[in-house]
Amino acid sequence: MKTFALALGSGGARGLAHIAVIEALDELGVKPAAIVGTSIGALIGTAYAAGMRGRDMRRYVLSIAHHPTETRRRLLAARAGTLADLFSGAFGLATQLDAEKFCSQFLPEAVPQDFATLSIPLTVMATDLHARQEAALTVGPLHPALAASIAIPGLFRPVAIEGRVLVDGGATNPLPYDRLAGRADIAVAVDVFGLPPADRSDVPSGWECVYTTINVMGSAIVTAKLNHAAPDLVIRPNVTIFHALDFYQASAILRSAEAVKAEVKDKLGTLIG
Repeated sequence: MKTFALALGSGGARGLAHIAVIEALDELGVKPAAIVGTSIGALIGTAYAAGMRGRDMRRYVLSIAHHPTETRRRLLAARAGTLADLFSGAFGLATQLDAEKFCSQFLPEAVPQDFATLSIPLTVMATDLHARQEAALTVGPLHPALAASIAIPGLFRPVAIEGRVLVDGGATNPLPYDRLAGRADIAVAVDVFGLPPADRSDVPSGWECVYTTINVMGSAIVTAKLNHAAPDLVIRPNVTIFHALDFYQASAILRSAEAVKAEVKDKLGTLIG
């Protein structure tokens, strides 16, 4: 049987569809030789590399989504600043989230503190803000790396790691399958950007507009990469109708992604023999 490695892309709430892909791998009884993830893909890829099964991830996500009051409490605990910052004029700090606090509030207990304790080799993609290039994180403390990978500019405060200021990995490598080169016989990429609906004309909110713009740039990067050199298999769950910040629609996203499981089992099963 051939080996395969897995790349899980960014895309906000649509990235919850990665869970359905992992459930399909569980049902096939196979595991990747390596995982690389960006943003939401890094979070889910880390849980998988830590030993969580897809169904356990599903339960965990839904347990949060179905309790909005508890979710709001955790978000408040993840603020980068305080009300005092707001009154002192530090508006940016007062309205941003601290990505590391966010991870401590929302990551499942199964996620360890260090890359070395994962059961599957993992690469977490972030962006070096000042060097203007992608940053691949593979060793050391795990939670700061994940915080950097999800640090969407404006929404999260940047994360400093070993002298580098890091932000969301989707700014430079939203679907990082190129980082799988030489890691396995087959490279599999899960793209949750999808194609935009042609008839959509609603005006998004401020944060939705910012995040959608980031997704537009990410889609352009992915398209250019695929035209240059595509992985052996690209999986695209049907979650295009959802907004990037639709985390409260976790149940609907997972239902929509359910159909991709048959495709994963059929196509990947054929490739790995």
